[in-house]
Amino acid sequence: MNHIYLVGIVVDTLRFTEISNTLFILICNIKQAHYTYTMKKKLLIIVLVAIFITAFKVLNLDEYLTLEYIKSNQASFQEYYLNNKSYTISAYLFIYIISTALSLPGATILTLLGGGIFGFSTGLFIISFASSIGATLAFILSRTLFRDFVEKKFGSTIKKINDGVEKEGAFYLFTLRLVPAFPFFLINLAMGLTKIKVFTFYIVSQLGMLLGTAVYVNAGVQLGELETLSGILSPGMIGSFALLGIFPLVAKKVTDGLKSRKVYKKWKRPASYEYNMIAIGAGAGGLVTSYISAAVKAKVALIEKEKMGGDCLNTGCVPSKAIIKSAKVAQSIKQAQSHGINVKLESLDFKKVMGRVHDVIEKIEPHDSVERYTDLGVECIKGEAEIVSPWEVKVNGKILTTKNITIATGASPFVPNIKGIEQVEILTSNNLWQLEELPRNFLVLGGGPIGLEMAQSFSRLGSNVTVVEMGQRVMPRE
Repeated sequence: MNHIYLVGIVVDTLRFTEISNTLFILICNIKQAHYTYTMKKKLLIIVLVAIFITAFKVLNLDEYLTLEYIKSNQASFQEYYLNNKSYTISAYLFIYIISTALSLPGATILTLLGGGIFGFSTGLFIISFASSIGATLAFILSRTLFRDFVEKKFGSTIKKINDGVEKEGAFYLFTLRLVPAFPFFLINLAMGLTKIKVFTFYIVSQLGMLLGTAVYVNAGVQLGELETLSGILSPGMIGSFALLGIFPLVAKKVTDGLKSRKVYKKWKRPASYEYNMIAIGAGAGGLVTSYISAAVKAKVALIEKEKMGGDCLNTGCVPSKAIIKSAKVAQSIKQAQSHGINVKLESLDFKKVMGRVHDVIEKIEPHDSVERYTDLGVECIKGEAEIVSPWEVKVNGKILTTKNITIATGASPFVPNIKGIEQVEILTSNNLWQLEELPRNFLVLGGGPIGLEMAQSFSRLGSNVTVVEMGQRVMPRE
């Protein structure tokens, strides 16, 4: 009985395996069929697009999309439209949509033509829909033909773009449509590579292009009414061309306003401001900003939590150039005999060298002092600043309101995460200038300009210097 049961299990297993293999083959065939269908569909689209573009070039259809041709046939177009309104509108829609979908040149001329034939209201209605439908078709063509390839080739990059599009895609598409900084056909093709929804693309394009379309349709209406050369100086014609000129500026202003509202909507703007400018950080950037602002009679506050002059005066430019000078003098004495001068460097007092560095800082200090900047009209505040909102800065428990904030906080030394580095005395620009004894051995991490300046100086002063650079060579950016 057990043998019969075992044979049954084997038979059932074989049947199950046969069924599984059959299903697997069927699934593979379906996938292959789908792949083949997709490839055939793409190939068909490419062929059709190629036929349209070739016909456009071979038949020299671009000759009909010129301002000269439109003006010379203006009367004929208008007469034909009056006798065949439905047919003219249908033909115009077809031509406009196809030319936009295939990114063919001439959209501007077609818009002017539409204004001249249909008038402003009808022309704007027709062209607004034609341009949006054509742009959406171009968008779909780009998505169908290229998106899969782009996602496979640039997967991580396109994912970041899609994440951004998912959050802000509609807004950025609207601003691109509103400001004609990029050709619209490029926007259509580029957006097709993202995952923005087709309906969203169409609606945003319709709204975003409406203002620009209105300006060009109005220009077309004025061109349509031009009968003599003297008509060029008519108020309507001058106004239309003025609109064409200022439209990008107006659109940019509107876009900047929309962006500002989007950025600042989280905060409440103060009813009044105590300052025109608050500069955070009294280093080179903060000092210059404060000085210039005060010079034009702005009310300025300068906040610094440590020393006036910042990195440049206290730990960077001034002390480094002072020690470079001392090291250069020492090196010149060492090489004096080769120039016929009989002097020797008998000894070097490193403590005095560092003392001179601090003397140089003290001599320059008054130029960056609180007293000087107070005399210039800058209110200097010692404390740690915290930006509370785009117009509010908190310092020493008090909130200050301002129209503008300059962040000039500089940087701090970076200590790399190297195993065992915590077991040695680490020198950075913050504490290097407190040395009183010349290090016998001096290791410099980084072969950039600052590292090499210090390496050369300490070598000339008598240290055994080693420079470590992880790149292929020193001065990698220079």
